[in-house]
Amino acid sequence: MVSPVPGPMLNLPPLKALLAFHAVATHARLADAARRLGVTESAVSHRIRQLERTLGINLFDRASGRLELTPTGRRYLERVEPALLQLHEATEALMPQTDRSEVRLTLPASLAVVWLIPRLAGFEAAHPGIDVQLVTTTRVMDLAREQIDLAIRYGRGNWPRVAARFLFDDLATPVAAPGYLSGESAVAEAFATARLITTRSIPGEWEEWAKARGLPPPRMEEALALDTVEQAIQVAEAGHGLAMGRAPYIRPRLDSGALVAPFGGVGPTGAAYYLCTPEAGTPRAPARRLMRWLEAEAGRYAEEHAGPGVGF
Repeated sequence: MVSPVPGPMLNLPPLKALLAFHAVATHARLADAARRLGVTESAVSHRIRQLERTLGINLFDRASGRLELTPTGRRYLERVEPALLQLHEATEALMPQTDRSEVRLTLPASLAVVWLIPRLAGFEAAHPGIDVQLVTTTRVMDLAREQIDLAIRYGRGNWPRVAARFLFDDLATPVAAPGYLSGESAVAEAFATARLITTRSIPGEWEEWAKARGLPPPRMEEALALDTVEQAIQVAEAGHGLAMGRAPYIRPRLDSGALVAPFGGVGPTGAAYYLCTPEAGTPRAPARRLMRWLEAEAGRYAEEHAGPGVGF
């Protein structure tokens, strides 16, 4: 009997260290990588340093206080990532199939809270075999690299490496706390006297709103810039300025009287929410079911707010 000839000894780093490297390299923050791996941030840092010691190189530049890939680290990621994905696919192909399927959907946390989660019970009741895993972040994730099935993104539908399908228009109107503006303030007067609140992730929102209504752009030098739509609305509700209020975020606050819309109901801004999938490949059957449900829910939502300058 001929004995098999052994292959070359594989020179591999510890798998946990390699997975930590991949998670940190493909996420914006160490905390996100730790959550993805289900370990502490200190454990991730330890594994990264273990890998660097094994390789004898620095994979990350820590000078800025953040973990940023060095040129060598980027080259290493380009080589190991396809191998890790192949291992993942080969393992899944051999594992027994269960009656439940997981679909990963990423979207901003605030949109998840005010729009998706209140509706999600309907999908779960109709599709009990599908687990929807929400990845809430404002970061534009690489869907293929980070193994995300679907994304709801805000913008104009022109992102690279994704297929984008229109969901519903972005509808907005300025909002403020009751009494923040005196009487029936005209828009031009309000622009001159009120402190405007803007959202960093939506640059030019006030200029676009004014342009759509034939108004001169407001002065933004004194504007208060915040990170998210929810933060801007909260600051306006506290009486500190005039924010660009977006449906569906402002509906409960307008209903309760916590906010007022001094210039009328919401109207289109020119941007929209889109349902995105990785450009390469066809979404899996469970993801396609969630897509059809999301589009149906978006259609119902749009019908509720049909017409120019619609209120609530």
